[in-house]
This record gives sequence, structure tokens and C-alpha cells, in this order.
Amino acid sequence: MTDTNLTAILYKKDDLRLEDKAIPEPGPGQVQLCMQQVGICGSDVHYWTHGEIGDFVVQQPMVLGHEASGVVSKLGQGVTALKVGDRVAVEPGVPCRRCTYCKSGRYNLCLDMKFCATPPYDGNLARYYIHDADFCFKLPDHVTFEEGALLEPLSVGVHACNRGNVGLGSKVLICGAGPIGIVNLLVAKARGASKVVITDLDEKRLEFARQMGADHVIPVKSKDPKVTVTQVEEVLGEGADITIECSGAPPSIRTAIYATKSGGCVVLVGLGPDLIELPVVNASVREVDIRGIFRYVNCYPTALAMVASGKVNVKPLVTHRFSLEQSLEAFEAAKRGEGVKIMISCQPK
Repeated sequence: MTDTNLTAILYKKDDLRLEDKAIPEPGPGQVQLCMQQVGICGSDVHYWTHGEIGDFVVQQPMVLGHEASGVVSKLGQGVTALKVGDRVAVEPGVPCRRCTYCKSGRYNLCLDMKFCATPPYDGNLARYYIHDADFCFKLPDHVTFEEGALLEPLSVGVHACNRGNVGLGSKVLICGAGPIGIVNLLVAKARGASKVVITDLDEKRLEFARQMGADHVIPVKSKDPKVTVTQVEEVLGEGADITIECSGAPPSIRTAIYATKSGGCVVLVGLGPDLIELPVVNASVREVDIRGIFRYVNCYPTALAMVASGKVNVKPLVTHRFSLEQSLEAFEAAKRGEGVKIMISCQPK
């Protein structure tokens, strides 16, 4: 098989194949990208192992990958803000730009969003890919391609901290020390949070969180949320001003509500079951706000500025590296839960 545009294609559950595809040509307003680095997200693994996430079902072959960076290799008609050779990070969602949500600045809620590697839209785990130019962000020379790819999960942390109004002196609880919990830790600290506490079931994850700057880590040992809440209050001196729930586990969401002080805010980032039993009356009478987030909106420039300025260091998140030819091995490692972030290099050595 010739290797013109080696691509990782998910045909159906448990059926991921590497195949050669034609190099795509950019349309008006688009750029062709010579892809460099693509990180594996939990959603990529979930589509591979389950064939669906909620209402999004893989019904036809779909290219995986959405945490990405590349080099502009060709310009579509009308593109003037980028040039061939520019190094860019790819914001993977392209909205319609015309609906009420888009016009009001909340384009992440656009009902016609085309998001990489979300059925039926292809992702960018390939040698070449095309994307709308205005959702490609030029990287300064000192920012690596891996850092560019990590702007995607980092933007989730930026959006979550925006929704929770994390600021100077905030006392923050983060539930879940996976990659998304860690990026929320990094953003919260960069925004001036005075104390950040992280909970998790996994001691290794908690140790990594401590290395990344968590002020306190709490291993969850009991199914009773009140036990964990007591530990949180002991280290913070009171309840959390803002709790960012990143696991999606129902017991953890209950803990998040109980552990947030009256008048505080709970931000729900992790996705769990559709229906969850929650202490809503407890939150209501204490005026604890509960806010959801969906991906991110207008966050890439902030995420890039944080990395480029050195205020946030995402480099330690990359613990495993594979070539595009090793994509199946990379996904197997991700499925086993190895490391923190697995990165795939898309260009041949």
C-alpha cells in the first residue's frame, strides 16, 4: 500500500484500521494541513470500544482524532490570515456562524456544529486534513506541536474555570485527577486560585496531580460523600468556593454539591449517566449554583496565551508517544489507562 495520506479510520465498534486516502483539497476559507501531533482523548477510545457516545453513533467509517496541530500546506480561496508553512493548533469544532447561539458568542452550542471525530464528521488523525482557516491558531516558534495539540484539553479547563469564575484567592475543589482534572488544576492555579484540592480513587493519579501543583490531594476511600466532604473542609478550612467535577461519577457529583460552600458554584465537566440522583434541595437552599459546560467557546486564544507565556506548562502531560503507523498500539495503551496523555506523531520520520 502506498502511503499518500495514512489515516486512522474507525469502521465500527472494535474495528480501527489504518488506510491510505487521497489528500484532501481545501475549499473556500479552508486550509490543507500537514498534520503533526494528535493526542488521544477519552472520547476517541470510547467510540472505538463502544461505537457510540450518547446520541452520537458511528454509523459509517469515521476518522478519529481531534486534539491536533499541523502545518499549513495549501490555502483555499479567500484565506489571507494564514500562509503556507504556518504552524497551527486546530480548534476542532466549526459552527455555522449564523444561528442565534453563534451570533451571541456561544458558538459551542450551535446545533449545526461540525466537530472532528464526532459522528458523522471525520477527525484529523491522518497525514493530511482540511479545516476552516479561522479555527486554526498560529503557534509562536517556541511553542511545540505537542503543546499546540494540548490546547484542546486545556481549553476545556479554561471554559470550566470561566463558568465557575475562578479568580484570585479562590478555593477550588476538583473531583477527578484524570487529564481533564489536571488541566483544570493548571488553569485554576494560573488564574490565581489560592488553594486547589483534587480527589480521585487512583493514588497514582493523585501523586501526578501533586507534582503538577495541587495543594492537597484526597484519595476517595468511602462511598459516603460526607466522608470526603469532611476531608475537603479540613484542608480548606471551609467548603470550596468553586467545585469542578471532572469524573461524571454520580457519587462524585453528590460530593461536589455537598463540598461547595453556600453561595458557591459547581461546574459539571465530566459526563456520566443521563439520569442521576442529586441533592438538589441541599444546593437550592444554600444557593449553590450548578452549571454545565459543553466543550469550550472562545477559549483557544487564552489557552495559547497561557502556554506561550509560560504561565501554564502542559509538557508533563505527555507520557507516551507513538507514530501514526503505531496508532493501534497507541489506542490499546490508552484503553489500558496507561500514562496521562498519549500523543501520536502523524508524519513519517
